[in-house]
Formats: sequence, C-alpha cells, structure tokens
Amino acid sequence: MPTAHLNGIDVYHELHGDGPPLLLFNGSGATVAAATPMIGKLAAHFTVLIHDQRCLGRTTITATAPTMADYAADGAALLDHVGWERAAVFGISFGGMVAQEFAVTHPDRVAALVLACTSPGGAGGSSYPLHTVASLPADEQERLRLHLADRRYTPEFLAAHPFDQMLVDLAAAGRSQPKTAEQLRGEALQLEARAGHDVWDRLPAITCPTWVGCGEFDALAPPENSDAIASRVPDAEVHRFQGGHGFLWQDRTAWPAVIEFLTARPW
Repeated sequence: MPTAHLNGIDVYHELHGDGPPLLLFNGSGATVAAATPMIGKLAAHFTVLIHDQRCLGRTTITATAPTMADYAADGAALLDHVGWERAAVFGISFGGMVAQEFAVTHPDRVAALVLACTSPGGAGGSSYPLHTVASLPADEQERLRLHLADRRYTPEFLAAHPFDQMLVDLAAAGRSQPKTAEQLRGEALQLEARAGHDVWDRLPAITCPTWVGCGEFDALAPPENSDAIASRVPDAEVHRFQGGHGFLWQDRTAWPAVIEFLTARPW
C-alpha cells in the first residue's frame, strides 16, 4: 500500500502516467478514488502524484483541525518522499487553495501552476463558506449545492442539458455513499481549515508561469476571484469558460487549454 509517514501522519498517495512530474491537489472532501477521470486526463501527458489529503480517505484524520500551511507542507514532504525537486502543480477548488499556499511557500519547487475554480481569500475574495452548509435543512442544502455548482442550474435548465444533469447526479451519488462518524469528522476538519484560507498578500511571491481558470457561472468560487488571483501573480493568465464549478468538464475547450499550457512549459 503506497503510504508514507510524513509530518507525523500517514499519507496515502499514488503515481500515475509517464512524463514530466505533476503534483495534483484535489478538492473538498475528494479522495484519490474520486479523482480517476481527472487523473486520466493528466496522466496521458505527465507523471501525476496525487494523495488523499490529511483528514480524508486513507490518510490520517488528525485530532484537531489542520491549517492550510499543514496541507502545503504535506505536498512538499511528498515531493521529497518521491525524490522530486520540483514539479508542475495542479490545484482544483480546495486543492487550488492548497496549491496557492504551496506556491507562495515553496516557489522554487513549482515549475508551472494551474489553479482551477478557486479563490485567494482575504481582500481578493473567498469561496463560499462550505463549513456552514451542514447546519441548513436538507432541502435547502440541495438547492444551495445546485446554485453553487452553476448559477444556471434550475430544473428547467437541467432538463434541457442532460450532460449537466449527469454531473449533478454523479455528485449526489457521491454524497449518498455511507460514511463513518470518523470520516465525517475528517471532512469537517478539512472545511474548518479551508475557512482560514488567505494568501492574498503573499501571491506576488509566486514566480512560475501560472494558468488560472474559472467558470462564468460558478457561484462557489466566483470568476471575479480568479481575476483577482491573476492580478497579483506576476506571470499569470486567466481564462473564463462556459460552465460553473465543473467547467473543466462542461466546456470541451477547457482541458485542452490546460494541457497546452502545461506542455508548453520548460521542464
């Protein structure tokens, strides 16, 4: 089992593909097992290193809430463990927050940076406070999740767009999987750490080429937050796509744009 003891915890990780090294930070509540489609897109071009972030999946659930610095430190320790001095870094949603924290802390270890549907925090804007959702009635939670995923998601829109309905159904199926009390505690700890994310003042420390992507209709990580990130990172470009928080799958031009950016980088 690919588990390494790093920073006082056991970190489950996997390597996929063959090519230049790429470190992948996944989203809120998302494990390696849930990332198969995304791994497949990236592993066709890169050697992808992905792990269950602390408090999720097969990685240790800590006694107290981690900090965003802890999540970034796990990424650095994992690079050391596999023997990579530097790598491209891909972060999506919560993983984009971790990727920013990693890049401002270890700029020399990042060859290129992709930030998808994420936020800088602070004066640059935060993503929706997901730690507050659990306190809502179940029907309100479902309505809010639809709105956050894509501001267009009404019953009428979804009835006319079967692919988007499929994305909604897949997300609902994932949430319906039974979880232990300890798994739920771990997810809550991750959301608690997420609530403290703020790299706004430190973004100019990022020194690598940076691609920032967002969906025009994303209410979870509004596109204005991506514009804010790009305004603070010296060598950044921002791209808006037709979609919401799942724009990488909703807009067929999104993945090719990511791959083109990464494969054009000097390694």
